[in-house]
Amino acid sequence: MLNEFMKGCIPDEVKMVLQSVACSLGDMVGDMSALQVIPLKGAMTNAVFQIHWPTRNGDLPRKVLLRVYGEGVDVFFNRKDEIRNFECISRHGHGPRLLGRFTKGRIEEFIHARTLSASDLRDPDISALIAAKLREFHNLEMPGPKNVLLWSRMRNWLSHARNLCSPKIAKDFCLDTLEEEISMLEKELSQDHQEIGFCHNDLQYGNVMMDEETRSITIIDYEYATFNPVAYDIANHFCEMAANYHSETPHILDYSKYPGLEERQRFLYNYLSSAGNQPSDNEVGQILNNVEKYTLANHLFWGLWGIISAHANNIDFDYIEYARQRSQQYWLRKPLLLGSQKTSQDVNVNGSVV
Repeated sequence: MLNEFMKGCIPDEVKMVLQSVACSLGDMVGDMSALQVIPLKGAMTNAVFQIHWPTRNGDLPRKVLLRVYGEGVDVFFNRKDEIRNFECISRHGHGPRLLGRFTKGRIEEFIHARTLSASDLRDPDISALIAAKLREFHNLEMPGPKNVLLWSRMRNWLSHARNLCSPKIAKDFCLDTLEEEISMLEKELSQDHQEIGFCHNDLQYGNVMMDEETRSITIIDYEYATFNPVAYDIANHFCEMAANYHSETPHILDYSKYPGLEERQRFLYNYLSSAGNQPSDNEVGQILNNVEKYTLANHLFWGLWGIISAHANNIDFDYIEYARQRSQQYWLRKPLLLGSQKTSQDVNVNGSVV
């Protein structure tokens, strides 16, 4: 199915769903050849397309977003849960509406806003808007128990990574020792007083949209969303500032772009104050400390994702090299953040695992 879309062709099943969607929006698409298919870049789990068709009044063309689910992604999340979350978030007034479904994907409302770029995350004004919206997202009332899923998900991914990869990759990434690392992090980071919220878990710039006129922020793409410590979700957002998925080398991470102390403090101040209360320096410092430690869990999380994706996904992206950089950051940062020089890895000055 994906190959057909990449060639600009639409499978018959999807055409029928699009016709139904068009009718529900007050349009009639008699000639399916009038549909335009435009691939959108930057997605690494699904393939995403913009679909255009002429409206009945001859005004601006109607736009919808068509999402083709990636192959082999069932290991990462439960699709039924993801669709349930999508619909629930939409009912809360966040994100796009679900317009239609087909066997291997769905059709969503097209949001008339600009997808952010990597550089937008560094804009203080935009960053403040993201912080406030993320706080709002964390407070959403979502179905299901508010249990932290981070650690069980990582253990599940570790098991899959071990089964999929070669002995060399397993050795290079020290997969035999990661169970111990995950347990250590869970013990170190799990605290009775930490705040649990509904977390996006993948808040990179491509999953944030902004209306240029109203300056309103919309968070999209909820495949990985679950209840987790909010400090982890913020840590993920900070780590994503090292990425530019629209560059010529989208898998390369530049950790010199990780936000500095002042930038992190400003984000957390905006996050905490968005509810109307002015946080103390102590409150900001406490969550900042937790966020920094959770970056370690984030590096392991996406490192395992990269190893599995290299075997399960056919999107043009160097998943193994991405995973390698995440792994390197974990072993480099662990002694600094946990106050211990004990490590089951040795790294050289460039951060390469040796």
